[in-house]
This record gives sequence, structure tokens and C-alpha cells, in this order.
Amino acid sequence: MHLITYIFLLIFGLSSASIKNTPIKPQDLNGTWIPVKQEIGGVAMPKAIFENEKLVLSDSTYTLTAESVDKGIVKYNDDKMDIYGKEGVNTGKHFTAIYKFTDNELTICYNLTGDSYPESFGTNGKPKFFLSVFRKE
Repeated sequence: MHLITYIFLLIFGLSSASIKNTPIKPQDLNGTWIPVKQEIGGVAMPKAIFENEKLVLSDSTYTLTAESVDKGIVKYNDDKMDIYGKEGVNTGKHFTAIYKFTDNELTICYNLTGDSYPESFGTNGKPKFFLSVFRKE
């Protein structure tokens, strides 16, 4: 009888247990991020293209150093980002993106047209979708 009770309690406990999904706060993403992987339209970019890039996030602002320096504002809403270029080659542009932070990696999937948010982190068949995976410097 005790064995049956124990099994019932074990099964009940496992079925009712949930993994707490702790939301990411924008300030948790503050810092300098170095890309480790990039792709556009399903095609992986060679590391030589992005090896000197860096992304600096500071609350609601960003600075992207690539071929030039781009600065702007980033607004967070759950797992979505709205990115507004204020200085550099993307001045006046609005990009939409989704992001996730797992295993010390920040993954951002951008829709470069800015007309909708990506529904997943895949870029296959989507020439205006850009994926970048970052690690903190």
C-alpha cells in the first residue's frame, strides 16, 4: 500500500512540476557581444565577414561596430525587439527581431524589412531574415 501511495505521489509531483521560465530583463543583456555565427536567407556567413564586429547593448541603446559604426534605440517587448537606427548607415530604419538568451548565447533573428516579427529563428527561404548568435565579450 505504501508503495502505491509513493508511486502516486511521485507521478503527481512530476506531472504538476513546471520549469520556471525566468523572463530576461533588458539590463541582463547589457554589455559587449561578439558574433560567433551569422546567416542570412539560410546561408551561413564566413567567420571572416563578422570576426571584427561587436554589438554593445546598454539599456535601450545599441552600438554596432562592423564596417562602420551604427547607433540607435532598441525597445524590448517579451521576446521581441524593435530596433531604430539613429546614426550610421541604418539611420531612419526600423528593424523587427526576436531574441533568446540561452547557454550564455544571445540569439537574434532580424527581419530586415521591419514589417513583421520573425516567427522562428530560421532564415531558410527568407532572404530578408538575418540571424546572429553572440557571446558576451
